[in-house]
Parts: sequence; C-alpha cells; structure tokens
Amino acid sequence: MPTGDVKARDPRKQRTIDALLAAAEQIFARRPVDEVTVEEIAERAGVAVGSIYNNFGSKAGLHAAVVDRALDVDREYMDRAYTPDRSPVEQLEAAAEQYLRFYLEQPEFFRMLAFPAPLGNYSAAAETAARLAHRVDEQNARMIDAIERGIAVGTIRPMDARKAAKVLWASWNGVISLAWRPDELREDEAGLAELLSLAADLVAWGLRRV
Repeated sequence: MPTGDVKARDPRKQRTIDALLAAAEQIFARRPVDEVTVEEIAERAGVAVGSIYNNFGSKAGLHAAVVDRALDVDREYMDRAYTPDRSPVEQLEAAAEQYLRFYLEQPEFFRMLAFPAPLGNYSAAAETAARLAHRVDEQNARMIDAIERGIAVGTIRPMDARKAAKVLWASWNGVISLAWRPDELREDEAGLAELLSLAADLVAWGLRRV
C-alpha cells in the first residue's frame, strides 16, 4: 500500500500528491474515514478522482499516508525537546512547549493524533490504527525514559513512570482542547501558552524530589 513516502516522478505529479495530502489532512482530521468519499477529497484538492488511485492505491492508502505524515511531523517537534543538553525535567518542560507548537502550527495533524476520528471498518483500518497507536506510544516512551532517568539520578521522586507519562500527555491534550470550546471557557493562543507554561511549572515541581 502506498504511504507518505510516495515519491513523484515529475513536478506535476508531486503537486498532485501534495494537493491530495493537504485536502485529506483537513478532511480526515475532523470526520470518520467511512464518511469521507474519494470524490470530495479530489474535489477539494482540485484533481481527478483517478489521481487518488494512481498515487495511493485507494482511500485507505491515502489515509495511511496522511497518518504517517502526521506522525513524522509530530516526531520532529518532539526531537526539539528531548535534546541531550537538557536535564530530564527540562526535557519534559520543553516537550510541553513543543506540543503546543505542534498544535498551533499543525492543527489538523494534532487533532488527528490526539483526538482521532473513528477509522471505520475498511480492511486496512486496524493496521492504520495499530500503527498510529504504536507511534504515539513511542513518543510517550520518551517521556517515560526522561522520568526514569530523573528518578535514577535523584531529581525526580520515585513513581510509576509509565502512568505519570500518560497523565502528562492527557493533561496537555486537555489544556489544548480548550481552544475548541464554543463558550467563554475557550482559550486563545496566548491563553494556551500561559496555561501550558503553568502546567509545566506544576509538573516540574510535582516531579522533583524534595
């Protein structure tokens, strides 16, 4: 099945691929795959329906390519946080900051990974869902590793690192989701940054051994 690594043979083909991926990113981030048709993806991309099959094999192949692309971009943001010059606690603080940047700069990708729409019942859905969960788990494993290293050197108090990482990840998702509220509880970019900064500070002090 073609994936996000599809390579174009000429500039025109690459433009078609990029247009399909951009259109699919916006649609798949908000709606279940089963509800999306190849016709509406092609229409939004401004290309022929056959381009989906020629470049990705199927709607499922296009969806898998979008998921892979979102995961790769997420990893790039997290790579900026988990640098060797930072202490474990500093890495976790930086991860929260980069997670917000990921949302602000790549909102469709963020929504797709943090709050995925149902993948549907097509034959490759289970495979795509498993890959998504595995890659997200890989990123959370970096939080686990940072917490465990902090515990080992005595800067983080003993705790279940896996559960703590899941709490951090869920908390960040919860704060960022305030941007989607339709009421007075909605937060803008500045508000989200302030809340995540406060959350990072609370996390830093909550994790430290005193």
